[in-house]
Amino acid sequence: MNQDTPNSSRLMSVLATGQRPSRLQRQGRYTPESMRHPGKMLPAIAATVIEAFTRPGDLVVDPMCGIGTTLVEAIHLGRDAAGLEYESDFVHLTLGNLRHARAFGGTGRPRVACGDARNIAAIYRELHGKAALVLTSPPYGSRTHGHIRSGRDNGGGKVVKRHHRYSTDRGNLAHQPLPGLLEGFGRILAGSAILLRPGGVIAVTVRPIRFNGELIDLPGQVINIARRHGLALTGRCAALLAGLRDGGLVNRASFFQMLETRRARDRGIPACATAHEDLLLFQRVADLSETTR
Repeated sequence: MNQDTPNSSRLMSVLATGQRPSRLQRQGRYTPESMRHPGKMLPAIAATVIEAFTRPGDLVVDPMCGIGTTLVEAIHLGRDAAGLEYESDFVHLTLGNLRHARAFGGTGRPRVACGDARNIAAIYRELHGKAALVLTSPPYGSRTHGHIRSGRDNGGGKVVKRHHRYSTDRGNLAHQPLPGLLEGFGRILAGSAILLRPGGVIAVTVRPIRFNGELIDLPGQVINIARRHGLALTGRCAALLAGLRDGGLVNRASFFQMLETRRARDRGIPACATAHEDLLLFQRVADLSETTR
């Protein structure tokens, strides 16, 4: 394996990416307005993966870029970046974050477009065969943990949840039932693979989720759908959302994650608060065949 070939051994099996709370990782690095997005990738995860699998000047792509976390971390590390986002409101948030990153020393060249990631190969036709890394995460349904205002914040009133939904546009993949979500994500992976240069990597952060109370092995489902589209799993790591301190974990779960965990336990379900995301690493089967010849 030559120096330019991605290698999952560049990463530890457990990544200490949750040492600082997410709000502190974003503080001053992202615009305050962008915090209202309901499902944001942890910046430390993006930066760790980008550093492991790319070099300065390489191209990093995120087909579902949200507020642009992958893009921001890429240009801060001197990589070029291209993103695609379905919701125009979030595209504007991404643009604000990219301007902010460039103003504070980001040297990479970014671009972002508004469109459906299932069509990424057509939208970014000029990038075919150029990306060193595609880094993304599937949506976890139309609702995520969001933010709260507790009784302590609003004069003793009831807990209010906010910033926990995508728009009502039914074309958004987040509104699809699980089979449709997986089918759409498979198309996104297939299109993203066309953008990869030889030896390039697709990295997906994903965790198990509950649909109607049932725990779904979403990482396993993503592995299966990737395999159907000519991608082989070449690495799997645990990217911590929790912190590490004195040999134990510091819980970073949101209020509503903890609330749902308690409710599940009250019903006799052995639920736990999420402490990590799976980081799945894929390469094209054709590329792997070339390296073994």
